Amino acid sequence: MIGPMIRPTMLTAFALLVALQAPAHLSGNWQAKAGDEVRHIMVRSDSSAQFGKDVARWRVVGDSLWITLGDGVWQIYGMKLAGDKLTISGGDLEKPVTLRRVGAATARPDTVTIPDPPAPTQRAW
Repeated sequence: MIGPMIRPTMLTAFALLVALQAPAHLSGNWQAKAGDEVRHIMVRSDSSAQFGKDVARWRVVGDSLWITLGDGVWQIYGMKLAGDKLTISGGDLEKPVTLRRVGAATARPDTVTIPDPPAPTQRAW
């Protein structure tokens, strides 16, 4: 009788552990306001992010968001994701920026190339 009682608890603990180790769900159409200007950033699950004609590669490392524009370095930001609200800070930002997810990500066109990732040791400080 003890076995069946333990199983759901172990399964729940395993599911929680997997959820905690899963990468942050960042894909979507994000919107940021910069003064009177509204900017859209398309973040795709293939590790690409596109804003206007610029394309970046991203990755999540712990509670940090790493972004490269193909210049050979990672720009690193603190990151807090709460549902459809993403706040990034640090890096080259003067103050934290909050983005709001306003829709799903669209597929990346074949004509858009993702920059090669720099080595993990190549960081902009």
